[in-house]
Amino acid sequence: MKRSCSISFVIVLVISAIARAEPPQTAQAPIEIQTFEMADFPLESGKALTAAKLAYTTRGTLNEAKSNAILLPSPYSGDHTSYDFLIGPGKAIDPAVYFIIATNQLGNGFSSSPSNTTGPQKGADFPAISIRDDVEATYRLVTQKFGIERLLAVVGFSMGGQQAMQWAVSHPDSIRGVVNLCGSAREYPFGIVRLEGAKGAIMGDPTFKEGRYTEPPVGGLRALGAHWVAWAYSPQWWRDGEYKARGGTVEKQVEGWKSAFVSEDANNLLLQAVKWQKHDVAGTPGMNGDLGKALGSIKAKVLLMPSRTDQYFLATDVEAEGRLIPGSRLFVIPSTFGHTAGGGGDPAMNPTLNRTIKEFLDSVGN
Repeated sequence: MKRSCSISFVIVLVISAIARAEPPQTAQAPIEIQTFEMADFPLESGKALTAAKLAYTTRGTLNEAKSNAILLPSPYSGDHTSYDFLIGPGKAIDPAVYFIIATNQLGNGFSSSPSNTTGPQKGADFPAISIRDDVEATYRLVTQKFGIERLLAVVGFSMGGQQAMQWAVSHPDSIRGVVNLCGSAREYPFGIVRLEGAKGAIMGDPTFKEGRYTEPPVGGLRALGAHWVAWAYSPQWWRDGEYKARGGTVEKQVEGWKSAFVSEDANNLLLQAVKWQKHDVAGTPGMNGDLGKALGSIKAKVLLMPSRTDQYFLATDVEAEGRLIPGSRLFVIPSTFGHTAGGGGDPAMNPTLNRTIKEFLDSVGN
């Protein structure tokens, strides 16, 4: 079940030159990773994922009414730990108040993935996965494993935000609230093109061999890191010299990102990138490709939290989507840290994120 590396691309900040100006945290006991077996899981493509497994963790206690559950779907290259900056006493999502289910998206190395599947679907032969497939897998977990009929909220960052929005469209009566951090309901042409560059970084390594590599395509993985570092932060972040904290340099920052993906599986990363690239809630059955119809069908309370300087999911795109969602709320994160601001990457903004999300969740619960 384990993957070679559990580093979220946001957590690259920890190993690069950027300062994390936060007080040391008290060490906590590891949280048990559990597995939900789904047998032969039908996919949107018409294929089935054989012996499918969804890996997840839980914190807190599900109340008798089963009304306090919050789902946290993992972002790109992330896992069940990606939301730790929001979890804990005094933070947005307190395990003393909420039952927290943190899931690992299909293809991330913990749940069923090219890297951990055996037989005819291993490696390059792993079937394509969609965001809607992830949502249906987590829906099964929530309803069949825990007997929860209606989640209090889905809180998602980046690709996790894509899942949160899809949840609200696919299962409008099974969710009360959505917090979408630096994600969108549809991947727009600019993002599609950018992700093509990310995919090309991996596939351009001769060692990749169309996914049938016998040794890791390290050159391609390092090129992927070089791609991300150019887009993760805003131009102003670089201009302001944020990377200089704790003696950082441009060179150290670039090298930190180049090293970030070398222990991850290339097929896993490629599968997630394609999933991200192709997502569109308008493709939900019954929506006929109509984004307005899809977003207009949402019944949950929605809090949209784009970063003002995000180059992955542009704030203007998210704001436009908000105008199509009945009663949605918008909080634009005022940070120069680009996309990473929504994943805990801007220490100065984290208290604001926690406070804003906590107030929203309180309103959803009342």
